[in-house]
Parts: sequence; structure tokens; C-alpha cells
Amino acid sequence: MKLKAFCCALASILSTGVMAQTYVVGVEKLAFAPHYVTDAQGNYQGFAREVLDLFASTNGITLEYRPLPVDALLPALLSGQVDLKYPDNPNWAPEQKAGKTLRYSQPVSQYVDGVLVAPERLGQGVGALKRLALVDGWTPRGYEQQVQSGQISIAPGADLRQMIHAALKKQADGAYFNVVVATYYLDNIRAKPGALVFDPSLPHTRSAFHLSTVKQGELVERFDRFLVDHAKEVAALKTKYGVEASLDSEHLGVEQWKVDFLERQKAKQKSP
Repeated sequence: MKLKAFCCALASILSTGVMAQTYVVGVEKLAFAPHYVTDAQGNYQGFAREVLDLFASTNGITLEYRPLPVDALLPALLSGQVDLKYPDNPNWAPEQKAGKTLRYSQPVSQYVDGVLVAPERLGQGVGALKRLALVDGWTPRGYEQQVQSGQISIAPGADLRQMIHAALKKQADGAYFNVVVATYYLDNIRAKPGALVFDPSLPHTRSAFHLSTVKQGELVERFDRFLVDHAKEVAALKTKYGVEASLDSEHLGVEQWKVDFLERQKAKQKSP
């Protein structure tokens, strides 16, 4: 009976052809909460980890996460050191991708990159931006012309902490970053909620994070089906981590409990 059970299990594995498969996902060795973070021990955590783990468990595969410096991640994908890359976007690093055929998944989560300013600077316009805090390696999309012409100078920072510090200390007129991530940092790590706020009147970019590959196109197709079949679970994870917090409202980047409070206050003011 044991032999028969073993043979049945083996036949099942062979028939699916995927149960024993392990794929390496190249991820950013970066603190980018709530989307993802790699801790000091090299553990990859956050929204992206939970989504990818759910995909793996529902498809009978194993995903191995390999945190890499941001500038080393795309070369690792193109050279075949990793099977998949997250996050990625068709508009990123076009020069490096020239001549390469990459396959992208459907959007995993939406994001907005823009400028956060001190509340008193809100709505002053691009002309008021003379110095912009920016993390090394980031491109301030929408501000390239002003930077090239010298209208806006850059206050470089090695990481999110340094960038936020420069803006808080008035060493820059604003900070350009992912709005949800910067707001999460201010609220939960720096403990200075509201010290910088997103200015929607300034140029900003709306786009999405994708999973990408060079050689595992069939796997990405399965991931796309997963996003459809498990849409409710993925949506629940987005809510849990707040990765798309208020992206379509005036309270972009603000935690949901604060949004609810502000909406209640607004309703009170409108009531007779």
C-alpha cells in the first residue's frame, strides 16, 4: 500500500510538471514599506511577499527571494541570475532593456510618485520649488526640464531617511518619492504624521508595479490568471497594507482611519 501511495504521488507530480519547480525572484534590497522591505537578516516582507507567496502556494511552486541592490536587480534578470523581477515597469530603464524582450504581468498594485511639501507650501506651484530632495538613483519624472535648465537643483540623499530629513530641515523645498511609502515612513517610522503632505497640484506620475521575466513567460501568464482568480484575496492584502491608500481621492497617501476622520469632519461642516 505504501508503494502504491508513493507511485500515485509521484504520478501526480509528474503529471502537473510544476509541483517541484523552484523559481528565483529578484527583489529590491530596500526599505519600501508598506510595499516591501528587506530586514537586516535579509528577510523579504510586506505586501509583495504575501501576494507572491499566495501565488506560489496556489500554483504548487516554490519561490526563492533574492534581495539585491536596486541597480543590480535588472542586470541580474537580463543575465539569467534570477527568473523574475519585482517590481518592474515597461517604462523603467529603457536604455538597459534595449534589444531585450521582457514579459510583464498585469499590474499588481498602482502607485503615485510625486512631491511632498510642508503644509504651508501646499499649492504654491512648480515655481516655488527651487531645491528638490531626491533619493540617489531616482528620476524626478515631470521635473526633468526644470532640473536640466537649473530652475530646480537636487538635494541628493542616499535613502528615504536622508531625503525626508532634508525636507523636514528646510534644506529642500520638497521631496520627490512614492507618496504612499513616504507617508508611511512619516507616520509610522519618523513619527511625524502630516509634517510633509503630497501636493497634487504639482507634476506627479501614476503607474503600476508589475512582475517581469525574460525566460519564464508561461509562469507570468499563470500569475496573470492568479491575479484574476484571486482578486478578492489580493484586494484584501492591498487593504491590509494600505499600498493603494486613497490613490483616487484628495487624501492620497493618508491612512484610512485619517481619511474617515476627515470625511466625518467635512460632513459635519456641511450639515445644517
